[in-house]
Amino acid sequence: VGDGAPAGNYGYTNSGYSVYEEENERLTESLRTKVSAIKSLSIEIGTEVKNQNKMLSEMDNDFDSTGGLLGATMGRLRTLSRGSQTKLLCYMMLFALFVFFVIYWIIKLR
Repeated sequence: VGDGAPAGNYGYTNSGYSVYEEENERLTESLRTKVSAIKSLSIEIGTEVKNQNKMLSEMDNDFDSTGGLLGATMGRLRTLSRGSQTKLLCYMMLFALFVFFVIYWIIKLR
């Protein structure tokens, strides 16, 4: 190996090797901490995604049931509007005459 360095150290002195080893340990611990933080964050994100998907599924079911109810109501309205239009027109005319006479009576009393 030459230069008088001991053969077992491969050219590194004990103090220099120790400094590199300590720095590697420090960096390894820092990396371990960051990986742990990322792991816990990804687990929390996964949990939140599951909760949001469950909420969206419930909202989809609610909208489906509301759409069915609204469709049934619209069907009933169509049936009602096709039925007795003359009867409905008669009721509207009677109501209009009633309002007219009430307004006429109020104006006459002044």
